[in-house]
Amino acid sequence: MICSRFQLPSLRLMGTAVPKPLAVKLPNVTPSPLSFESPSAFRVKTFGELLRALCVFQFCSFPLLVNNCAKLMSVAQSLLGRRGVSLLLKPTFYSQFVAGENEKEIFKSMEKMSSLGLRPMLAVPIEEDLGESSGEKRYDDNMNAMLECVQMSHRNSWSKDPMMQLKITALLNPELCAKLTKLISQQPYDLSLLVRAMDGEPINFAGLDENEVSHFHCGLQRLNKIAEASVNKVRVLVDAEYTYMNPALSLVTMAMMKKFNKDGVWIWNTYQCYLKESRYLLLKDLQLSQNEGFGLGVKLVRGAYMDKERKMAETENHVDPVHQSWEDTNNSYNGLLDVLLEVISKRPESYRIIVATHNEESVKRAAKRMKELDIDNDGGSVCFGQLLGMCDHVSLTLAKEGYAVYKSVPYGSVSDTLPYLVRRAQENRTVLQGIRKERDLLRQEFKRRLRGGSKSSV
Repeated sequence: MICSRFQLPSLRLMGTAVPKPLAVKLPNVTPSPLSFESPSAFRVKTFGELLRALCVFQFCSFPLLVNNCAKLMSVAQSLLGRRGVSLLLKPTFYSQFVAGENEKEIFKSMEKMSSLGLRPMLAVPIEEDLGESSGEKRYDDNMNAMLECVQMSHRNSWSKDPMMQLKITALLNPELCAKLTKLISQQPYDLSLLVRAMDGEPINFAGLDENEVSHFHCGLQRLNKIAEASVNKVRVLVDAEYTYMNPALSLVTMAMMKKFNKDGVWIWNTYQCYLKESRYLLLKDLQLSQNEGFGLGVKLVRGAYMDKERKMAETENHVDPVHQSWEDTNNSYNGLLDVLLEVISKRPESYRIIVATHNEESVKRAAKRMKELDIDNDGGSVCFGQLLGMCDHVSLTLAKEGYAVYKSVPYGSVSDTLPYLVRRAQENRTVLQGIRKERDLLRQEFKRRLRGGSKSSV
């Protein structure tokens, strides 16, 4: 059963008590040699790539511009038209954060990434939220785009263990997800019901009307088709979204895991550590995976929807679901990281994690703990992830040291990816505004080139 929230019970995993991460006393070991202080990581970039990154990051360092980027894009479109905006964005922001528009451009970007030891994690940039829901044809079109993403990820040798991202609300009405979240907080659904519905069995889900049941069935079968196409080929990382729909998304994701993660970890869930309930949610799902006998894949993130979550809580007179301080979020992230690495060290075949963060201290902590627990750098159970076009000094350094490193890679036309880029910029503006160090390292490498230094491999 899946519940949305209740008091955390005393859980036991693999016969041992789940450790309290902040109370674990770690042995004294030699500090991790990882260092992200040198601009040499950027020597693989061309002069043009350095210049573009510097210009883009300079723009992103101004909060006023980032906060109002949607309005700026709207004004630009009214003045320049769609073609003019495309000509403006394609060589700048688009090229910095998007892999390409067509298969040839995407392949070229992926080949270069692979040559640097980085692995692509392709993402179809589809944006859906409350009030933006579509008909079944639109959701079917989204499914076909994701099936193409599976094929593209699998049929090329960019990495030995390909991944892709999946957004459930691109396949299932966000309003229905919000309603399901309320329903399962009162009367949880059994995972087996959803698995049977994925297999095509007509199930009457309590609390939903006839049209909602029909759409839910269609959505589950869309997800089933993507999962079937992915098993033994591509690992599918399901995105988390807002708290008013996350329990429903997790319910669906756990059902997919129950069906498809029996002999491998192919479906993964995302856990947002800026939420106060993140520890409870992850420990609950660890216990669930043990009880149900399936593997659990974890994408561990800090989170990107803080402002909207707090505004919604205030408007609806709810308790703020987000940690009150950045330090509390860090403690949450690092604590869950410790728990997962401990579990993985015991059963690496059943549990996996992508340490999806731009935070250098968390990356160093993970690398250090992997050494302590004798977890292979590139054994498949632990990998790292950052966004395309950002945090390259961390990504490239990790790759050089032999760790598995993925870059989240959106692709598509400028018009298709513009809503994605705008929303990501607004949701991740604290990250964008905190790129001073990367910008300074880029500037150092830029000056070195101007003085006559040559480009070299990392």
